[in-house]
Amino acid sequence: MRKEQTTDEDRPLRVGSLFSGYGGLDLAVEHVFNAETVWFSEINEPVARVFSHHWPDAPNLGDITSINWHDVPPVDILCGGFPCQDVSTVGKRAGLAPGTRSGLWAQMATAIEILQPQFVVIENVRGLLSTKAIRSTPEGATPDARNPDDATGTDVTAALRGLEPDPWGLGDESARPLVAAGAVMRS
Repeated sequence: MRKEQTTDEDRPLRVGSLFSGYGGLDLAVEHVFNAETVWFSEINEPVARVFSHHWPDAPNLGDITSINWHDVPPVDILCGGFPCQDVSTVGKRAGLAPGTRSGLWAQMATAIEILQPQFVVIENVRGLLSTKAIRSTPEGATPDARNPDDATGTDVTAALRGLEPDPWGLGDESARPLVAAGAVMRS
């Protein structure tokens, strides 16, 4: 009997999971994409144990702030729900900013940039559409220079118009505030 060769087209898409929790988003992504989760990142140990129970072969990469993305196996799909406490309408609305829990979005953006997955699936709360976002101050810049340019390029701005009905929320002019959804979509 001849052994069949497996090609890349035959294998399921590979999923990397960030801010994994117990794996609810991962279950949905696997189902929709006919994929398999190959690694995850979760710092809450009891929750990570639940995830590991359902995906025993997927290693936990641990704290997202200490991962070297150049050393991480590539994935076809990157999914995650970064912390929502600072963008939630029931929270203090600190925003998507450096130093906030929701500011961990920047770590996910770095993972996306380096890993270059085919698909990115992000889950978060509705407050992302109305909470402010603050760009980090580049080294040597003053806080006044934090948002000097348009928040989005023209192609992205046109695409976001359908998602964010309030043009002030896009931050596409320096006098307009950048909202968290605009910052996430721009990345």
